[in-house]
Amino acid sequence: MSLADLIEETRQAMSDNPANAVESFRATSTLAPNTATLVKVQIGDHVFAVDEPAALGGTDSAASPVEYALAALSSCLVITYQFWSAMLDIPLDAVHVTVDGDLDLRGVFGLGDIRPGFTDVRVSVELHGPASAQSYEHLRQLVNEHCPVVDLFRNPTPVTIT
Repeated sequence: MSLADLIEETRQAMSDNPANAVESFRATSTLAPNTATLVKVQIGDHVFAVDEPAALGGTDSAASPVEYALAALSSCLVITYQFWSAMLDIPLDAVHVTVDGDLDLRGVFGLGDIRPGFTDVRVSVELHGPASAQSYEHLRQLVNEHCPVVDLFRNPTPVTIT
């Protein structure tokens, strides 16, 4: 089954029953024994490590949480481009996304009234393929509107911590 066929089948299932559109995800994180910052993360059957650079007390044995946030943004954009190009039948040979983010660590350390999150995030997208520039601009607009991780970066999301 092609990606376009799978997308159409999924869209139809959601149209027929909106309950089919609701999906929940879970990540569980645990500090590794005898470490200051090394964290084991489990998402379903996937397990990976998260650490901090040495300057923040870590061993730099894995990407940091903010680096994974940038990776989530860049990878979600690539996948969303594939998704929408298949749905619109816009040929796409390659997608390359680079994401840069600035963080003022004074916010993390409670120094002043500075937010601890990114102060600026810049995304560069390169699309390659035989379609017209106009087609790729249309694709870019749709991806920017519908990428879930772009939405997370752009809009406040309620977070409840217990």
